[in-house]
Amino acid sequence: MRLPPRHRSPVWALLCTFSWQELRRHPWRSLAAIMAVLLGVALAFSVHLINASALDEFSQAVRSVNGRADLELRAVRGGFDEALYPRVVQQGGTAEASPVLELNTLLLTAQAPAGVPLRLLGVDALRLAGVAPDLIPRPHAEADRLDMLRPGRVFLNAAAQALAPEATQVQVQTEAGPVSLQVAGTLAVTGPATAVMDIAAAQDLFDRVGQLSRIDVRLQAGVDHASYLAALKLPADVLAHEPADAGQQIDQLSRAYRVNLTVLALVALFTGAFLVFSVLSLSVARRTRQFALLGVLGLPPRERARLVLYESLLLGGLGSVLGLVAGTALAALALRWLGGDLGGGYFTGVAPSLRWRPAAALIYGGLGVAAALAGGWWPARAAAALPPASSLKGLGDAPSTGQGGMAGLVLMAMAGLLALSPPWWGIPVAAYVSVAALLVGGIVLLPSLMAAIDGPVAQALQRHLLPLLAVERARRMRGMASSAISGVVASLSLAVALTVMVSSFRTSVIEWLDRVLPAPLYVHLQGSQQASDVLTLPQDWLKKAAALPSVQSSSRLRVRALQLMPGRPKVTLIAKDQLDDSKGLPLQGQVLETPPGAIGLYVSEAMVDLYQARPGEDFGLLTKAFPHRDADSTAPATRFFVKGIWRDYARQSGTVVMDRADYEALSGDAQVNDLALWPKAGVAESVVEVELRALPSHSGGSGAPLALEVASSAEIRERSLKIFDRSFAVTYWLQAVAIGIGLFGVAASFSAQVLARRKEFGLLTHLGLTRRQILAVVAGEGLVWTCIGAMAGLLLGLAVAVLLVKVVNPQSFHWSMELHAPWARLLALCLATVAAGTVTAWLSGRAAVSRDAVSAVREDW
Repeated sequence: MRLPPRHRSPVWALLCTFSWQELRRHPWRSLAAIMAVLLGVALAFSVHLINASALDEFSQAVRSVNGRADLELRAVRGGFDEALYPRVVQQGGTAEASPVLELNTLLLTAQAPAGVPLRLLGVDALRLAGVAPDLIPRPHAEADRLDMLRPGRVFLNAAAQALAPEATQVQVQTEAGPVSLQVAGTLAVTGPATAVMDIAAAQDLFDRVGQLSRIDVRLQAGVDHASYLAALKLPADVLAHEPADAGQQIDQLSRAYRVNLTVLALVALFTGAFLVFSVLSLSVARRTRQFALLGVLGLPPRERARLVLYESLLLGGLGSVLGLVAGTALAALALRWLGGDLGGGYFTGVAPSLRWRPAAALIYGGLGVAAALAGGWWPARAAAALPPASSLKGLGDAPSTGQGGMAGLVLMAMAGLLALSPPWWGIPVAAYVSVAALLVGGIVLLPSLMAAIDGPVAQALQRHLLPLLAVERARRMRGMASSAISGVVASLSLAVALTVMVSSFRTSVIEWLDRVLPAPLYVHLQGSQQASDVLTLPQDWLKKAAALPSVQSSSRLRVRALQLMPGRPKVTLIAKDQLDDSKGLPLQGQVLETPPGAIGLYVSEAMVDLYQARPGEDFGLLTKAFPHRDADSTAPATRFFVKGIWRDYARQSGTVVMDRADYEALSGDAQVNDLALWPKAGVAESVVEVELRALPSHSGGSGAPLALEVASSAEIRERSLKIFDRSFAVTYWLQAVAIGIGLFGVAASFSAQVLARRKEFGLLTHLGLTRRQILAVVAGEGLVWTCIGAMAGLLLGLAVAVLLVKVVNPQSFHWSMELHAPWARLLALCLATVAAGTVTAWLSGRAAVSRDAVSAVREDW
């Protein structure tokens, strides 16, 4: 039933007439607000799409490789004895079991002679149909179907074929050097470059005879997993994984980076809300008399507020829709040009297609609308609070003293309490809310800050008329002034916080590199960092390298990956020669003495958070990686004692460091990944490098020289910092966007305040002030307001930076850092903000005083 005309709200009619006319007269102002929302939504939505698409692609590739297995039996460290496979096949409840030897090696191509990462799987092709059908080799039409069982044959998936198009033979790296394999067919497996060959051939080729990496098991219908595993009695160094564990591992590993990047993208939307506020404040200020006339004609304050909120809703809705379109296009371009990696290194080599989901679009579009409504709330209140009679005469609002001091203190206290909260679901949710509460609380306290500063300043300027006028208006209209500079404070505080956080991290990384790179030279095989389980330095070569006349001393390093718990990312084990407390490890806190009979460990901060490996306690979980080599031994398990914590910025999933002699005694593994060298005094590093490259690969002078990668500590440091800067390139760009939006908000805020005071300037002209003096007063107000805003933004930004450095980063990435403030850069940010505000106020004042003084006050005659 339609309401009678007298009961209908006039807001919709006013929106189509009154608001539409304002939009037609000032389209660029409204376009700026739409662009702010558009940019914020586009950045946040594109980051979400890229990360979600990459994660989906990775998970799909994992499912393709793992197939329909109900359980995966994997080694904790390296491989396990293939004698377990017959037991699994014969175990009651087993429907299918497929043995797999999984290796990370290098594919050598003409385009990449140093090699590109290749996942090589040794499989039993006759066992794959019921477990992992995508791994079944598909021979070429002209090939023999039995090639899948012959040595020297390899089958490539689409990603590997793209690296070696139309090749009939490819070379893969082994410990003995490059080996040529005949390409006999293809694979249906998706994801990164993957190759499959017969498991017996792979064991022989890579010297892994009798070893398996995993067994994929499909159970009979109705078999309980726990009961099955209890009956199977797996060895201590073998863990049972559920099929979803692999996807869960990369999700946990990349979650912190993805969430933090999304939050940074939302910073632009946060500052965009203040730009909407500034634009609507200016609009309400210019239409003060029209709103007052509507009030005199009977439009209630509540309806005036609704009208302004509907205007913000339209701006936010249009900006959000366009932002979703722009974000989708930006994500599609990024996935095409950059792949799925935004600098974190989690999805390197993944080339996903765009995954667009309506639910995510609704969420991010809703955030854009919510930001616009938040920005329009205060101008809506201002439109509702206008006194119609005095506003029609151009007298404006009564002086505003600003309220909410208690609310600001409550928000500050809440921010402090939330900062003490632990992470939720592995994400620092409470810390993010703490940052928001701190920012909002600081902005709410701006009037109190102005009162505290402007009062003493006004007393000191009693004999200087023009500066006194500027300070007194800021003091007496501090509520209005606070509204004007709130955008300045928000954008500047976030810019300061991000600047300090990135600078603190970079400075800490530089200091960390100085500690973990004590040797002048480091040597490893080309590609060994991507294939550490295959590419190791030969023992004979190591002895000859250490005996070179140009070398003073050397130190060997062994790196292995440990799967300590199902569903968790792998932990890195580092075995170092002559582990010394005083060098090579940036230790945190006190170092404890190792008890007799125990093996001392240093663990990274992530191990404390994720595995509760605390100093002074035994770390029993590590015994899974080092069971007794004699299965019948009754000796007690090895005791591992945590003697200290070290800071590791390279691996956020956890690192354990032990002496290499202890590692070799426990595992029997004498292989070496890296060699650190100290040249003799006066010997150039280039001389040592030439001698190393000339060494033969085998004893007696036989064998070609190894394909070495020799790098000085300075080169590694420079390369690491380039990776760091690339990882934070998105952060720098998002920070620049936030600052740009905030500075535009400065201009719009001052325009709103100054253009609403035409009559005031006309009155000052009648009182004898010249145009130049009025402009000086206006510029002085801009200087006072932005100086206070810059001070508040700097203080709030430093407080937020402390939260980011001391709470968000440790809870997200499980590492700590020292706070470092780049004062010169922060001072430049503050000065730029003050200069922009002062110049904007002066330009706005020129427009306001350009009218004739008589016409400005004629309504009062």
